[in-house]
Amino acid sequence: MPRYFEDFQPGQEVWSPGRTITEADVMTFAGLSGDYNPAHTDHEFARRGPFGKPIAHGLLALIVSAGLAERDGGLDGTAVAMLGVTWRFSKPVFFGDTIRLKLTVASTRRTSRGDRGVIVRDVAVHNQHDAIVQEGSFTTMVIARPA
Repeated sequence: MPRYFEDFQPGQEVWSPGRTITEADVMTFAGLSGDYNPAHTDHEFARRGPFGKPIAHGLLALIVSAGLAERDGGLDGTAVAMLGVTWRFSKPVFFGDTIRLKLTVASTRRTSRGDRGVIVRDVAVHNQHDAIVQEGSFTTMVIARPA
């Protein structure tokens, strides 16, 4: 069921479903992005590194988070554009970690045209141990409910 601008209220919270990050995800992302840093793609190199094993690309977890934020389909047909992302990478995401999001509506404002609005959702990415591994905000322009 699509959600319109009016359906978002500051303070609303929702949890996304989980998504396990696999080695195949990391290798596919390396191929798409061209980022073959051995911290992500070389088990022996990573074993000698600070985490003792390979880690997922931080941007891969961000992209997966953007997808998880929309898994309920609530913005299908009402999102106009993503206007911005702010992000912080706090802890590594390892192969096999399952991440899920806590999304909190931080603010809403109607545009001057009145037929759409801007919502800012704070995002906390939790792993399976409930540790926050990344966090930030997504700013999205959304269609307002027809008059």
